[in-house]
Amino acid sequence: MIGRLNHVAIAVRDIAKASEVYRKTLGAEVSAPVPQTAHGVTTVFITLPNTKIELLEPLGADSPIAKFLERNAEGGIHHVCYEVDDIRAARDRLKAQGARVLGDGEPKIGAHGKPVLFLHPKDFCGTLVELEQA
Repeated sequence: MIGRLNHVAIAVRDIAKASEVYRKTLGAEVSAPVPQTAHGVTTVFITLPNTKIELLEPLGADSPIAKFLERNAEGGIHHVCYEVDDIRAARDRLKAQGARVLGDGEPKIGAHGKPVLFLHPKDFCGTLVELEQA
């Protein structure tokens, strides 16, 4: 069921500053910031040869990333995203095994324009897991 690692998401307070760290210090290819108003974040993607890093900055006080940064003042890894061939089949299989899907359980369109779901961190070793339709 689980496919390749699509990205690791890192919550940051200042996406421009964090982007410069990756661009200047590490020499990475960094995308332009894109507001994702439906998700309450601004995203930047850093392209690596084998995956991506997603930087997440809160877009308003109600952003889930703002809440994460309240608990983790320096920022940090927020979630990992795995690709799946069929997101609804993966959801149904996971729910049948007792995993909790966050929200209403229906896929939403994510930053890549593809359906995504999030799985409860308590069911996955303390890690928030995002599934993205491949």
